[in-house]
Amino acid sequence: MTTPQHPASAPDQPLDLVGIGIGPFNLSLAALAHPLDDLRTAFYDQSPAFRWHPGLLIDGTTLQVPYLADLVTLADPTSPWTFLNYLKTQERLFPFYFSERHHIHRAEYDAYCRWVSENLTGLHFNHHIDAVRWNPERVLFEIDYTQLDPEGEADALGRAYTRNLVLGVGTAPYIPEPLRPLAEAPGVPVIHSADYLDNRAKLLDAEHITVIGSGQSGAEVFLDLLRHRPTGREKLHWLARSPAFAPMEYSKLGLEHFTPDYTHYFRTLPEPVRDQVLPQQWQLHQGIDAKTIADIHDELYRRSLDGGWPDTVLTPGVFVRTAGRVGATRVELHLEHTQQGTRSRLTTDAVVLATGYRERRVDTLLAALDPYIRRDSNGRPRIDEHHRLVLDPSVKGAVHVQNAETHTHGVGTPDLGLAAWRSTVILNAITGKTTYPQPQRTAFTTFGLEPRPQPRLQNHHTSENRHTIPRQLPVH
Repeated sequence: MTTPQHPASAPDQPLDLVGIGIGPFNLSLAALAHPLDDLRTAFYDQSPAFRWHPGLLIDGTTLQVPYLADLVTLADPTSPWTFLNYLKTQERLFPFYFSERHHIHRAEYDAYCRWVSENLTGLHFNHHIDAVRWNPERVLFEIDYTQLDPEGEADALGRAYTRNLVLGVGTAPYIPEPLRPLAEAPGVPVIHSADYLDNRAKLLDAEHITVIGSGQSGAEVFLDLLRHRPTGREKLHWLARSPAFAPMEYSKLGLEHFTPDYTHYFRTLPEPVRDQVLPQQWQLHQGIDAKTIADIHDELYRRSLDGGWPDTVLTPGVFVRTAGRVGATRVELHLEHTQQGTRSRLTTDAVVLATGYRERRVDTLLAALDPYIRRDSNGRPRIDEHHRLVLDPSVKGAVHVQNAETHTHGVGTPDLGLAAWRSTVILNAITGKTTYPQPQRTAFTTFGLEPRPQPRLQNHHTSENRHTIPRQLPVH
């Protein structure tokens, strides 16, 4: 391993902003930061290139948000990084126009984001972040990283200095505790839906398959398997902890929970109230698209036209108590029905866990900053209205987070429709000015009895300690 002669930045010429992780949210931030000539930025990700849920890019699946929820449009529709401009560069505007499509294919969204990532400067893939520290003498964050070669092996070491950080490390597949040993054991056919397409051929060869999870990914996996199993010999179980295979809340006023107005309101609620409200809102983001439900029912109905019933079992209200192996390859699930209080066993040849994702804990990455992080009564980081970690006042820099603040900002946190707005909130806070004007109102619904004023912008940096310097820095 060699050490680069020229690190990404030096203390006398630090970056203004370093983004860790290049998923859709930090990609949105990078795109909206791009035209700001007085902002020096760099974004790092350990992956070799942009990939967005590759295991779930099932043919025909679409986003659950309109195409206007791209990386930039809802903040700056004149940006060169809009989805429509992507179509223009691909000479596909007219086909898209005639398709009259409001929700685009998931694979198309992935291709659009990849186009942005390949054409936007300042993005550095194959960089693993090793440590983040606050240097009080230099009044800067120090970031140690390892540059990886095309095979993913360590190739070089580097260090960057920055005034501000934005963590966009994404979410991780969630595997329930009873199934974790089986999912981690080699050769056992228990996979998370995040890896579905990579294992699809093997799954289809299994005699009996069980899908666990009642959200959109569970429905899409079940439907895809159903369409590729022989009529009358489907041998599929679909189990879910939720009380029903319920549609996602998609009414116009219901969708207003995914507006800045609701985010501002949710933040004003006391912590115990926020923790009580969130589980009650599961249908806002954990239900199933109504069309997918209809497609599943149509497929099942078609298979009953000859008078028989498809060999499928769809059971909500069930959770897995324990699980174990039967023989070399089979899996036994010990089930309990929540309402009945009854228990049963199910033996299956393969299990797909469509059990969703959880926010990645940033504790390991920010271990050196832990003494500075202020936490709530449940030990979670406190996060202010500008998506900043609340830190000890001795830390003059800011650490912003993307998709790690559901407990403070509500159900809209992981929603793509709020990505561009959140990016502008972060950029306004970092620049200390209204770089992107914020909408005064975004919902017809008035959340709460009293209209609350928008929070005033507070920024660690004053005009005296900011410098007008070029955006880009070399990484080597």
